[in-house]
Amino acid sequence: MRSFPILALLFLAVPLLEIFLFIQVGGWIGAWPTIGLVVLTAFAGAFLLRWQGLATLGRVRRSLDQGQIPARDMLEGVFLVFGGALLLTPGFFTDAVGFACLLPPTRRLMAVWLMSKGVFIVRSSRGGPPPGGPAGPRPGGGRTIEGEYSKDEGGRMKDD
Repeated sequence: MRSFPILALLFLAVPLLEIFLFIQVGGWIGAWPTIGLVVLTAFAGAFLLRWQGLATLGRVRRSLDQGQIPARDMLEGVFLVFGGALLLTPGFFTDAVGFACLLPPTRRLMAVWLMSKGVFIVRSSRGGPPPGGPAGPRPGGGRTIEGEYSKDEGGRMKDD
């Protein structure tokens, strides 16, 4: 599948759609309220991006702390960046797509859909499926070293 014709169509169709929507909304509510609405969506998007970005970062950290690969959360982070960029672009269509990328239910649906299509594949450094993943732990895939640790007052780990 060629990507250039698709990108060329998008670069032509999206601005034309935005111009059409600006004219329509401006005819309904006036020019200044339309401009105010575009600025308001940019500020609301920036707030939502910060809030959702911090929440996603927290989930990624928790997954990594538990030894899991946070594949879906990482893909959601990509959607957050993409959605934030779209919200900075003036327009109602790009704002709608940007908000869809920032809202957790739609963002999760898009991430799960992309993962089900094989667009985003997670592999471990050993080349196989991730440990504890769909195939489960691999026999002989590593060794377990037992030990004990504790944390000092500053939260740093130390050997016992």
